[in-house]
Amino acid sequence: MTCVRGSEETQVQMHTIAGSDYHAFPVLLLAAGASRRMGRPKALLKFNDGTLMDHAVSQAKQLGANVTVVSGSGYPLVRYRCRNQPSAWCYTPDWVFGMAASLKSGLQTMGPRAKGVFVTLLDQPLVSESDLRSLAFCARQEVSEPIAADIYGNPGAPAYIPRRLWKEIMMLEGDRGAARILTRHQAKTLAIKGVESDVDTPEDWKRIRYD
Repeated sequence: MTCVRGSEETQVQMHTIAGSDYHAFPVLLLAAGASRRMGRPKALLKFNDGTLMDHAVSQAKQLGANVTVVSGSGYPLVRYRCRNQPSAWCYTPDWVFGMAASLKSGLQTMGPRAKGVFVTLLDQPLVSESDLRSLAFCARQEVSEPIAADIYGNPGAPAYIPRRLWKEIMMLEGDRGAARILTRHQAKTLAIKGVESDVDTPEDWKRIRYD
């Protein structure tokens, strides 16, 4: 599959305005973790003119207008302090069981018109917005095929998961995302700048803010 950048990014932005696209290509922003290694809620860290959550919502909106934040630890404080509100919030009481529980909770909120779902993470603030728009464009060209960020040769988030794979996603357990399922189904991968720079510890945060 060929993914073209540049002028076609505008085409993606036009798509997201349309009502059919709004329901067909929802976005899940996974942000339910306890931030134990950080020692405080990552979602509330100050970033640019807002919080890390505000920034993550902006990133998610590059993929589509219909953004649902899956939240757990820190909810509802995280929601109340978010200035860049998503379309919806999904609180998952099972967040303590790991990423799989968050992903499954989010999928359960998806409507019947969704052809697939984009999945993004709270703690990847350096991900390129133009590359996210390229991912959005590529997914809309082959709606039944998975596509994901290339992370050291393996597929990972941000990613697009077509509806045909949701049944397998719902069988995941523990602190695992969809990477193994994406690999099994030979997901196409896309180089996305910044995916390797995630925020887990105070040292990560210092490096991302000041390096």
